[in-house]
Amino acid sequence: MVECTSSRLAFPASPRRLEASFDIDDLTSDGGLVWLAEADAALGLSQTCAAQITDWRTRAGRHSLRTLVQQRLYQIACGYEDQNDATTLRYDPLLKHVCGRLPVSGVPLASQPTFSRLENAVDRRACYRLAVALVDLYLRERERGGVPRRILLDLDGTDDPVHGAQEGSAYHGYYRQHMYHPLVIYDGDTNQLISAVLRPGNSHASKGVVSILHRLVRAIRQHWPGMAIELRADSGFASPALYALCEREGVIYTIGLTPNSRLEAMAEPLLVTALTQAAETGTKVRLVGETIYQAGSWDVERRVVYKAEALAKGPNTRFVVTNRTASARQVYDDYVKRGEPENWIKDLKNHCFADRLSCHAFWANQFRLLLHAAVYWLLDTLRRWLMAAGMERIQLDTLRLRLLKIGGWVRELTTIVRLHLASSHPGRPLWTMLAARPGRL
Repeated sequence: MVECTSSRLAFPASPRRLEASFDIDDLTSDGGLVWLAEADAALGLSQTCAAQITDWRTRAGRHSLRTLVQQRLYQIACGYEDQNDATTLRYDPLLKHVCGRLPVSGVPLASQPTFSRLENAVDRRACYRLAVALVDLYLRERERGGVPRRILLDLDGTDDPVHGAQEGSAYHGYYRQHMYHPLVIYDGDTNQLISAVLRPGNSHASKGVVSILHRLVRAIRQHWPGMAIELRADSGFASPALYALCEREGVIYTIGLTPNSRLEAMAEPLLVTALTQAAETGTKVRLVGETIYQAGSWDVERRVVYKAEALAKGPNTRFVVTNRTASARQVYDDYVKRGEPENWIKDLKNHCFADRLSCHAFWANQFRLLLHAAVYWLLDTLRRWLMAAGMERIQLDTLRLRLLKIGGWVRELTTIVRLHLASSHPGRPLWTMLAARPGRL
């Protein structure tokens, strides 16, 4: 049982003096754990993740791999990303219950040292298997409403600052910090997370993309033969090898290009027209054109669509290379929609704590990144259930605050476990919506 203190904290309050103490064992701070467990069961997530890990223990442990994964995922989802939080949370009665133990009389869950041993026991092969398992999960969930018409892959790199001498960390000149440089892939139509791959801090944005995309395209086409696949990415992914792979595999791509003097010269007449129109109308003007262009590192000519824009702060041009056949305007309008994945990455990094990669070993940190990606799946699944019930889309931190962070009294009775919650909690309607969703029971 968790060590409690009987010392009281005094607060001057009206109408009477208030005293507080941490002295009750059968309370939980996270009543919404029951919904996390329900989302986990619907996805088969913790069971799938645990199946990819080779048990490092030479004797039977108190905690199964599945229980360890469950506990770690649920703790992160509730906002306890540090391993040290398990020191006290291992006694939380509701966390014990959703991890398959009796809430009061059951043995405690795992402690911080066990999680440290787990993360450092995972090797490169296990990380690969887990990444493949998350892709398989995406494929299953993507067709839940029917086979999609297309798959739109949004690729992006993000910075993950480090604060030590972790393996693979390095200084990145663009971000001006020591960091890791993960690659994140989302479905651009549904914002579902497909994969998250850890890369050394000084990696170029396109590092490893060709081999990763090759495997991903193969997995998609094995699942859905002949599926139309499209790809969007910024200029960091402007690589001839990536263009060639897309053209060879029949993937439609739209990728940003870094401006150079030749491209700027091609766009100059259109920019002059935009500036003239802006001067006449007093409003900003955006025009879109296209050209055929071949950089010195390309073996063939390719279509380049460009934007010429006259803004109050000055002229602005942007370029993308594409093999799409749609109009230049449509190509560019669809490309700029890729800014939305930045919000999805914020959900992953800030609200699922995917930037807490503080292990020393590189593969331990890749494992952590994948665990945080799994947490994104748990929370995003709850968000989708609520949206299907008519709720507006919310950020994952808001979801956590309104749905999960609700205190409760857990009573272990002879034949049932009863959870008592505050009747005044504003998240109560969300519980009602989730409980009433079609096909739940």
